[in-house]
Amino acid sequence: MATKKTTAKKDPRTTIVSAYMEHVLLEGNPKSVFSFCKHNKLEEAEFYKHFGSLEGLKKIIWSDFYLLVEELLHRNEEFNSFSSRDKLLTFYYTFFELLTANRSYVLVALKNEDKPFKNLEQLTKLRIKVKDFGAELVNEDNEGKTLKITKKPVAVVSEAVWVQFLFLLKFWLDDESPAFEKTDVAIEKSVHTVFDIFDNTPLDSIIDFGKFLWKEKMMS
Repeated sequence: MATKKTTAKKDPRTTIVSAYMEHVLLEGNPKSVFSFCKHNKLEEAEFYKHFGSLEGLKKIIWSDFYLLVEELLHRNEEFNSFSSRDKLLTFYYTFFELLTANRSYVLVALKNEDKPFKNLEQLTKLRIKVKDFGAELVNEDNEGKTLKITKKPVAVVSEAVWVQFLFLLKFWLDDESPAFEKTDVAIEKSVHTVFDIFDNTPLDSIIDFGKFLWKEKMMS
């Protein structure tokens, strides 16, 4: 997993993850745990100490992406004082920066399956974490609101955050702009739109976001 340089020695779990990602890029998906370990000179028993299967490993890689982003966010002492809108913006910017550092793997991992829905299976652990993050933001916004009608629906918003993430992921996968500038614009516009919808002032943002998507569609 490509991250910022660290002097910490890799533990066996990290070694296996790095070996798997490199294997996928250079050799394609391994056919079995045995062949993967044999090719990378790893002990099969060591693999099973950390992962139950290759499918499980793929899911954990995405979960680890999230955990690393979470760690990076909380290193910023100012993050906890951000509004929920700014927290979500920062989350997306950080997440897609990390994905960009691992873009070669992500492209292969999400595009080498014959069935589109098969690709989404590896995101199941990530889905839980992203939805929990969205729910946490909603609960923060709902604090201090005494009237039920003024509170945002936690389940609806958390699911909307996940759907939004999938949209941005697809946008980023197809983005060919320098430094993925269009993805940054999509992040900003989509986040403002979602928050405006739930703040009951959606019209301007929806129109602006719609124009942006239409322009991208016509130019693609």
